Amino acid sequence: MKVNIKWIDGVSFVGESETGHAVVLDGAPENGGRNIGMRPMEMLLIGMGACTSFDVVTILKKARQPIVNCVAEIDADRADEIPKVFTKIHVHFVITGDNLNLTQVERAVKLSAEKYCSASIMLSKACEITHDFEVVSAEVIV
Repeated sequence: MKVNIKWIDGVSFVGESETGHAVVLDGAPENGGRNIGMRPMEMLLIGMGACTSFDVVTILKKARQPIVNCVAEIDADRADEIPKVFTKIHVHFVITGDNLNLTQVERAVKLSAEKYCSASIMLSKACEITHDFEVVSAEVIV
């Protein structure tokens, strides 16, 4: 896997993947940024959240669960001192579907956390990562 990060100006950058997708990253205004893109640490959390969500959705679909939505709400704590690494990350999944099997949802979240999600497993070497979930009936969604 290869990516390119190109400096725009100040502390603004464009990251481009080898598949041709691009994203703007920027620092906070107090660090010279113009607030024109996500912060790099936000991007790291989004990448991890997308990775684990991909797994959960895929596992539930393979288990023939009637999933219609999956949202990963991530809350992270960072160290106060530089380097301001993540010290704790919590992933709360909100899974929506009709008559979802709670055991299957729990299994999907656990498999992602412990076996499949490369990003979560890599970050868990540096900080505590916890997961939980709630299931919402698709019938109540209007």
